[in-house]
Amino acid sequence: MSPIEIGLASVAAIIVLVYLGLYIPIALGVVSFVSIWMMRDNFTLAMNLLKIAIGDSVLEYTFATVPLFTFMGLVVSKAGLGADIYEVMNSGFRRVKGGIGMATVGANAVFAAVTGSSIASASVFSKVSVPQMLHYDYNPRFAVGVVAGSSVLGMIIPPSAMLIIYSFVAEQSVGEMFLAGIIPGILLSIAYVGLIFAMGRFAPNAVGGRSSEDLDPLTWSEIAERTLPIFGLILVVLGGIYTGWLTPVEAGAAGALLGLIIAVVRRRMSLRGFWEALLETGHITAAILFLITAASIYSRMLGLAGLPNELGDILEETQLGFFWIMVIYVALMIFLGTLLDTASIILIMVPLFLPLVEPMGLSLVWFGIITVVGAEIGLLTPPLGISCFVIKATLNDDRIKLKDVFLGALPFAFIMLIVLIVLIRFPELSLAILN
Repeated sequence: MSPIEIGLASVAAIIVLVYLGLYIPIALGVVSFVSIWMMRDNFTLAMNLLKIAIGDSVLEYTFATVPLFTFMGLVVSKAGLGADIYEVMNSGFRRVKGGIGMATVGANAVFAAVTGSSIASASVFSKVSVPQMLHYDYNPRFAVGVVAGSSVLGMIIPPSAMLIIYSFVAEQSVGEMFLAGIIPGILLSIAYVGLIFAMGRFAPNAVGGRSSEDLDPLTWSEIAERTLPIFGLILVVLGGIYTGWLTPVEAGAAGALLGLIIAVVRRRMSLRGFWEALLETGHITAAILFLITAASIYSRMLGLAGLPNELGDILEETQLGFFWIMVIYVALMIFLGTLLDTASIILIMVPLFLPLVEPMGLSLVWFGIITVVGAEIGLLTPPLGISCFVIKATLNDDRIKLKDVFLGALPFAFIMLIVLIVLIRFPELSLAILN
């Protein structure tokens, strides 16, 4: 077999193995290692490239952002800041049709700015938002759909784990990726609120619900008590990065420390809870480090196979321009989203298409935003749809089937696609803060 044939077979094998349930880094790492060995018939070369991949991952200073932001997100979740910001949003939207849904989107957007995890958002708001919507007679399908749709904001609004993973794969600045995610995240949040408003006006049966005006409005002091901690965290983390006073690693450290202080002051963090947060941080960090290491050896395998160059030659021969390259890229990501999780899609697709995008003079930071938003659509699509499974498992309510979660999330997945098209058409939306 030629290197090109081995490379193509490797990509197909990785997708099949991951879909069959093999741990993603194992699939990436083992297949890539064996492919390099077969291409060059040199076991020593394969071992040396594996050592380099491990060293590049472990010794990368900016990798420290992963445990720091992960720990901050876990501490903030335990401190109950998600429920606090939801109560504030709910008080503000209580007179609006579909107001609890809008409050869920707003709270998810703010909560995402200090957690960076769509899974955490799905878990938290399944517990606080869905029961309240059901109490006010909202359509159950709409209730779970809002939580599923808005949970993906955690992967685009910084500090996002997916933006960090992309920054390592594409060798881009974590700080620039964080700043580039702010406007697209806000745009997606506004689009979600607009969708809920339109559904409430033109398809009221799909929303359901009765007025929640009987909710006691919060006083200004109560609003301040609930919002100041989380906005203080956002100011320290994103404000520090934006002004240049803090590097992403320093911002992560400052945010983790401030989050821990908030949790202790509010008496939401016991020694046992602190230890559990540390352990979970270690597990998540190790998993991401393993992912990045596997992605590194995978990228080297693709380079040795010459697959990106071959793909570029094919596109050049067929005279496909920017438009069709983006159509193919987005279509592949959405298709893979029905089979794989977001991290897998990023790790498999980015090394293939990066060599095609870079010569066009396109911003790799912008390309990262497109990649993450496109891959995130997969969180809402069957049969995988991780966010949908998390919501179903968290609720543990026999009245709500997994089918209801997927169908409820479908309009939000469609809105994500529209926002993705807008971001592709207007790259300046992603790069405005950087300029």
